[in-house]
Amino acid sequence: MNGSLLSLMQITGIAPKLLQVAEKVLSNERITLDDGNMLFREGTLPFLSLLAETVSRRVSNNHVFFNRNFHIEPTNICVNHCAFCSYRRRKGEDGCWEYGIEDVKEIVSSYKNKGATEVHIVGGVHPDRDVYYYADMLKAVKDCFPTIHVKAFTAVEIDSMCRQAGLSIEDGLQLLKDSGLGSMPGGGAEIFDEQIRQKICPDKTGSNEWLRIHKIAHHLSIPTNATMLYGLIENYRHRIEHLERLRILQDETKGFNAFIPLKFKHYNNSFSHIKETTTIEDLRNYAVSRIFLDNIPHLKAYWPMIGKQVAQLSLNFGVDDLDGTIDDSTKIYSMAGSDEQKPSASTDELIAMIKGAGKIPAERDTIYNIIRIF
Repeated sequence: MNGSLLSLMQITGIAPKLLQVAEKVLSNERITLDDGNMLFREGTLPFLSLLAETVSRRVSNNHVFFNRNFHIEPTNICVNHCAFCSYRRRKGEDGCWEYGIEDVKEIVSSYKNKGATEVHIVGGVHPDRDVYYYADMLKAVKDCFPTIHVKAFTAVEIDSMCRQAGLSIEDGLQLLKDSGLGSMPGGGAEIFDEQIRQKICPDKTGSNEWLRIHKIAHHLSIPTNATMLYGLIENYRHRIEHLERLRILQDETKGFNAFIPLKFKHYNNSFSHIKETTTIEDLRNYAVSRIFLDNIPHLKAYWPMIGKQVAQLSLNFGVDDLDGTIDDSTKIYSMAGSDEQKPSASTDELIAMIKGAGKIPAERDTIYNIIRIF
């Protein structure tokens, strides 16, 4: 089959240098930074789709995964000043919120009989809540709903909450794990290039520390995801270098479950003058990410951010995960002008999206054990 694909590419006039990259991918050989940059700049969408789908099928065998989840965002009060953020509020500012532990318990209780298997907890970096506070929150969640998997806290949140408590990252993560933390999301990575970070998120946890925190989590047997913010002021080289640093860490730890490209949304923030990426660029980014990240098992399209139609299209560009049902429980992207202002999807709707793309729907738990195939 791979030989047939390569022959087809030769017949259709693909440039020799792109054919060399295709031969690597079809032979399951790792591509280089320069290869990835060339795919971004010169690869056509049909070409990228063929290669990305080849990589995806090796891992997922034409399955596309989803889970039954809901989000809790304990607060949007944040000490950081990210220029791309439409979510952050200062303490006391209109539109801010801060849920207490009892509020969180009430939200969790409302999902006990809805079939949810995961709660996703992320929010702003609150100035007055340390790791002990969040450990108590996790204990309350698990007391209320013992079987729920808790995926919680970005590396940026963990950095701050541990520093506030005077604990090392190792001790803080162990405390959170002992309190019920099952895995971590991948937020806060943004783009790893430090010159760009100085322009878009100058006071946020740096790229080296983000990677170090995830490395520590992996060594503590806490699986995590990884992300990349794209479509702001970075170029293709910045994106590929970001992916390379994730690939290097994954070689060492094998701790990343999934990679999630996050599209910049320009409503109501300091970069509102920047035009958002096109659907073509979104699909290109998914495909090259899938091709380059040969050691991270899954590629997720976060549909509340890009909309369900584009998410369905992405299933033919290497994506094998649609996240979950969400149930209108997140505001991070709706406040930034997301295509899905009330992000909620039924299981039947996700199944229909997946089947409509010619894929096999598979409900999973957080760490990709298959619960059922449809």
